Amino acid sequence: MSGLRAFTMPKWGIEMTEGTIAEWMIAEGGEFARGDVLTLIETDKITNEYEAEFPARLARIVSPAGETRPVGALLAVFAEADVNIDVAAVDAFIASYRPGGAAAEATTTNLSPMIAPASAAAPLTPAATLPPDLAISPAAKARVLEGALDVSAIQGSGRSGRVTLQDVLQIGRPAPPPRATAPVAISATAEDRTYFASPLARRIAAQHGIDLGKIAGSGRNGRVGKVDVLALVRPAETAPLAAPAITAAPSSAVSPAPLPAATDDVTVVRMSPMRKAIARQLTLSKSNIPHFYLRNGARIDSLLALRAQAKRAAGEAPSINDYLVRACALALKAHPAVNVQVHGDDIHQFAHADVAVAVATEKGLLTPIVRAADTKSVAAISAEVKRLAARAREGRLATEEFQGGSFSLSNLGMFGIEQFDAIINPPQGAILAVGAAREETAATSHALTFTTRIHLSLSCDHRAIDGAVGARFLAELTRLIETPEELTA
Repeated sequence: MSGLRAFTMPKWGIEMTEGTIAEWMIAEGGEFARGDVLTLIETDKITNEYEAEFPARLARIVSPAGETRPVGALLAVFAEADVNIDVAAVDAFIASYRPGGAAAEATTTNLSPMIAPASAAAPLTPAATLPPDLAISPAAKARVLEGALDVSAIQGSGRSGRVTLQDVLQIGRPAPPPRATAPVAISATAEDRTYFASPLARRIAAQHGIDLGKIAGSGRNGRVGKVDVLALVRPAETAPLAAPAITAAPSSAVSPAPLPAATDDVTVVRMSPMRKAIARQLTLSKSNIPHFYLRNGARIDSLLALRAQAKRAAGEAPSINDYLVRACALALKAHPAVNVQVHGDDIHQFAHADVAVAVATEKGLLTPIVRAADTKSVAAISAEVKRLAARAREGRLATEEFQGGSFSLSNLGMFGIEQFDAIINPPQGAILAVGAAREETAATSHALTFTTRIHLSLSCDHRAIDGAVGARFLAELTRLIETPEELTA
């Protein structure tokens, strides 16, 4: 059956190495039109909708929902619409599929050109000409002409099926040898497909005669995973399976006491890709960055009065946090040594203050960035923060909206927290933690008066920011907060 296309894990952003299939929006065998949402793919920070770029049919889902796959991995096979699906041809296509060596070049249009499955295994006949409509990189073209190679049946792995140099280098090379593991026969019966389980969990269950229907899955949406099945296998039986089946963490499979599955008293919650990324980032920050902390308090009575006046005049006013973003931006402009990122032995100073604002979402903490906040009014900052916060909670932030930034602001005052210290978000050099406003007594002209204060805590990377530099920045920030007229100038 010709006209089959490979749908692989796309690459969104330079740092993306893998993604998780959150949900398939089209059922296997279903047809779709251009613009239809095919699947939801979770990355470290966001969930992206993948829209079809042409009409076709979803012939086979290779990676079901819940699986995490590297960039360039085969996720599904597309077939031409209004054409009966040949199951054997699809099986042959999947068996002959080889990920391209240029997986890093994969993008949201990472679809291979139409090929016949049998042609992938056929020997290539040398030829010195190229089809006029072939999309091929200059380096790959030079190598093809130099070696008189035939690229008529090659599967391009670049953007929109573009043939890359790595693809050409694979011509004539033998297929990788099969893994030296004992096969486990699992019959694809209708009963097997009734249970929501990972392929590895099915294989382990089949080898040990375990009924998947009696296992309470601990994965997403109750999916049965490897750990759930291994919990029912005796430790002695897990050892032969551990070496071939679990290469990433063999010690977990041969452990004499596997992790227990969920019970009435314990709920096992798997980390989402976002939570894993947060854990990696914060562990890296606390392990590698020498934090030091500067604390101060700021009176906000004048700021509250200014905001109340703006609300009476316009019916609404920016939040206190919006004024703080503006104050941070102006203080960063006055003290550029704090407006930095640290990359190894290099310190990058920014011309504008790109302030990241911490936003709590159901999946974890996100930090959308108000770019060039020093050039924007408080009202403009307020509108942008509202837009970014809404997109963050919906999981629709674009990569450039949350990656980067030169400074971060985290405000837990709305939760009643008076004071806390925040962890620096690398590669940034500093982060400001803001507590709740509290009415306190203060001595003024030998008399006690009441004033409203907030507590500020500045976390600094001592590799790039000295104590005196951070202190001057915090003093300037405090001054701007206590004289808010400068924030609206």
